[in-house]
Amino acid sequence: MKKILSIILTVVIFMLNFSSVASAESNTKATQDIFIRDPFILTFEGKYYMYGTGAAGAGYGCYVSDNLNNWSGPYEVFSASNEKDFDGIKDFWAPECHYYNGNFYLFATYYSSVTQHRGTAVFKADNPLGPFTLHSNGHITPKYRDCIDGTLYVDDEGQPWIIYVNEWTSNKDEIGTMAVSKLSDDLSFRMGEPKEIFRADGHLWTDSRVTDGPFIYKTSEGKLMMLWSNSAKSGGYAVGLAYSSNGKIDGRWIHEPFALYKKNDAHIFDGGHGMLFYRNDGQLMMSIHSPNDSSISMTTALFLPVKDCGYSIELIEEKTAKDKFQSFFTKVYNFVADLIIK
Repeated sequence: MKKILSIILTVVIFMLNFSSVASAESNTKATQDIFIRDPFILTFEGKYYMYGTGAAGAGYGCYVSDNLNNWSGPYEVFSASNEKDFDGIKDFWAPECHYYNGNFYLFATYYSSVTQHRGTAVFKADNPLGPFTLHSNGHITPKYRDCIDGTLYVDDEGQPWIIYVNEWTSNKDEIGTMAVSKLSDDLSFRMGEPKEIFRADGHLWTDSRVTDGPFIYKTSEGKLMMLWSNSAKSGGYAVGLAYSSNGKIDGRWIHEPFALYKKNDAHIFDGGHGMLFYRNDGQLMMSIHSPNDSSISMTTALFLPVKDCGYSIELIEEKTAKDKFQSFFTKVYNFVADLIIK
């Protein structure tokens, strides 16, 4: 009798899970109809997986697409209520999924009931849709301050790093900073003390105290670049670019003079928290959320084609005379900066 009941229970659980997945798959939405912030795209086996803030409630969620236009979901990939002794209670922000050594790792922010701070933790699964389980011992970032928007970078020697934001909310001068730290090979813990690599202020294009959304990219000429977000001097959330002077993640970072993306004649809304991915046809793309203020219009994901120029990256769009001058000036600026540093 117990065996029969066990079989029946297994069948019921399977049917409930199947029903949940089938419901999500039938709930197809266009990109412009999905509210999401901090969209992160994982391309895996021909499909696009979009993770982001707002894709789930108390936890993290994901949408799936074949074409970047229509999405099934959301699928809940991690639920705070399903993880035993999990300390996350709110601020489930900026999840991003990385495929590393045969497994999927979610780097994601949450507010801890134990530390009373926001921090980034690492979650692990064998499928991009999870279910993910907590892999690190709570926050992998320092637990005595607010540390958000952690991302993964693996250097040429195979050493994994976390790049994250020391949020302005925990700094005495209320200026955010960007920090890096080595990770263990299995991504479960941080190795050594973190290093702050730059502040939010003091750059030609920035006008605020935030250091949001770091993302690392190496150009075709081997230049190590970082996308990150702040407010532009011309107004609104924006994406800027910096590059490492020695090609090392913990090196000196030089900031380009102009924002890569901001509100202007070509873009109605502001936007930020950028990351790069390759479309299935090989085109390099940038994903951001736009606008930053959802009271203006619903905040959604925006995908923009990008050109790898070797010395930097640029958006592929019709260039005005001003754009062409900025592109030329950036090339000269980077060249001079390299000479001065060397």
